[in-house]
Amino acid sequence: MFTGIVEATGAVLAVTDDEDGRRIRVGTPFEGLDHGQSISVSGACLTVEAFADGEWAEFFLARETLAKTFFDSLTEGDRVNLERAMPADGRFDGHIVQGHVDATAEVAAIEQEGADWTFSFSLPEHQRDYLVEKGSITVDGISLTVAARHDDRFDVAIIPTTYEETTLSEKSVGDPVHLEVDVVAKYVEQLA
Repeated sequence: MFTGIVEATGAVLAVTDDEDGRRIRVGTPFEGLDHGQSISVSGACLTVEAFADGEWAEFFLARETLAKTFFDSLTEGDRVNLERAMPADGRFDGHIVQGHVDATAEVAAIEQEGADWTFSFSLPEHQRDYLVEKGSITVDGISLTVAARHDDRFDVAIIPTTYEETTLSEKSVGDPVHLEVDVVAKYVEQLA
């Protein structure tokens, strides 16, 4: 489980495709990694296959992961958001994030307002019932609050720290993003 509080960003150092899928190597400052450890990479829970402490981690992307994410278009030099799994005795700052990408969407608009930004993202039809104003949404692994919900898009307010310490500062209109809706909303739907 993750919280959506991005710890670092890392550059994609290598991308290797073979008949089984795709492997990516990502630069990471994380020390004390273990084989099999889970790391959220732009919102997708991936498993560490190989690593050099404080330098990089390597992940395998199965066909299912490639089908649900924009990772099929990752290239060397692209930057991704990184978060290690939350320890059982850790602080819970964001919201419950599983690292299961529900959909990909696009940046629909970016507007700077003083020191803050408003980002608008497209909202796929099959995810619309899970979003409410002031509810939680994960965009590329970032825990965010829905500022406004429209029929086909939603807006979030971005503070300078979030803008500067995540890959949002590198996004442009039309760029893809990963969405994970609030898992509580999914459970509530199942109870209805």
